[in-house]
Amino acid sequence: MVLKHAVDLTGTPSGSTTEPPAPTITATATAAADKSTVMQRRVLLGGSVGQFIEFYDFTLYGLTAVIFSQLFFPSGNPVVGLLATFATFGVAFVVRPLGGLFFGALGDRIGRRRVLTITLMAIGGATALMGVLPGYAQIGPWAPALLVLCRLIQGFSAGGESVGAPSFVFEHAPVHKRAFWLNITIAATALPSVVAGGMILLLSRSLPDEAFTSWGWRLPFLLALPLALVGVWIRSRTEESEAFHQARAERDPEFSPVRAAFRENGLRMVQVIIVMGLTAMGFYFLSAYFVSYVQTAGHLTREQSLLVNASALALYAILLPFGGRLSDRFGRKPLLIAGAAALAVLSVPSFALVTSGDTMLALLGQSLFVVALCVYGGGCYTFFVEIFTTRTRFTSAAVSYNVAYALFGGTAPFIGTALVGASGVPFMPGVYMAAAAAVVLLLLLFTRVPETRGRLG
Repeated sequence: MVLKHAVDLTGTPSGSTTEPPAPTITATATAAADKSTVMQRRVLLGGSVGQFIEFYDFTLYGLTAVIFSQLFFPSGNPVVGLLATFATFGVAFVVRPLGGLFFGALGDRIGRRRVLTITLMAIGGATALMGVLPGYAQIGPWAPALLVLCRLIQGFSAGGESVGAPSFVFEHAPVHKRAFWLNITIAATALPSVVAGGMILLLSRSLPDEAFTSWGWRLPFLLALPLALVGVWIRSRTEESEAFHQARAERDPEFSPVRAAFRENGLRMVQVIIVMGLTAMGFYFLSAYFVSYVQTAGHLTREQSLLVNASALALYAILLPFGGRLSDRFGRKPLLIAGAAALAVLSVPSFALVTSGDTMLALLGQSLFVVALCVYGGGCYTFFVEIFTTRTRFTSAAVSYNVAYALFGGTAPFIGTALVGASGVPFMPGVYMAAAAAVVLLLLLFTRVPETRGRLG
């Protein structure tokens, strides 16, 4: 019979006959643990490519929010149409925890690789379908209804993909390079916005406005399905980690990943929700909000806002692995504290620069925001899977991660738009971001969030 874990204030499990506390790495294991094999590198590629495809699909909506508001939510007030568009954006995050629960339990039972094939095909198919949907003028209320359905499929699938890929990479990564490898994988989530933004910028410049609004914007969405097929092929050449095979061999025949996750990891799941909530808010401000925000609050053109945002996201993709390097050297918690402090200090001036109306100042503002996010990301993106043990990692991380993204990431564009509309102050979303960072900083300093670097799963 599986006994309940007693969880102390640090979030460290003890007292289980099924799974002892995770040991730390000894110096004698370092050399062997740090060597990477061909299969490990293949898993890193497969995880990174899958993350690229998932976020390519997921962020296209945010990049074309203004067009969606015109075609699917026509209104005399552009702010109302944009609010409806971002509300639909948030719908996908509502079902992400459910997707995380479903695919997480499935992944802990049958393996990460099989689940990641399902999620990638589902999100690719839903995105391609969005590219062929008729607008409100053609089919009336069915247009936004079908759009919401596609977003629900995207969100449900992303609930598994967004955690399954990092978990898969984590379990294969050399032990003392975990954060570096995880952050390479997560950095791939920023590149889609660069690629998709570049495609939209090219199409918008090369096509007349009428043609771009009518069909040009649809082309990047249609590309999602062949991209998903490429990702599935790459992942078919990988295999499950030894850690997963060992955990599956040792578990009880009556093992329930969902029951075990909530019974053993309650405190740790709350800690992950808090830690990941801040980066969820920051990332979706950066990747899904700034393009429309700069146009409406900063009065730059669509092309200018796309170019600035693509540059900032390219910087994010470059800097984030360096954050992982620092985390592998100094630990997860120091990077979390430093990053939260930087976001608390820099968010308001960053958002003020973003809405200054000047292209170079807007780029400077987004770049400052990126630096702070990458410092914080150096700690958080490994912490959220490293804190859990192998047999319930997918379920525990997927539920807590996706709850954080539903509460704080999916709502960020909507709240940002509402704050600007209600206050008339362009940088009010920065105040919201700074306040959230200050709260998380206090929790990191005065509650016992554990250091996870060096723990074996």
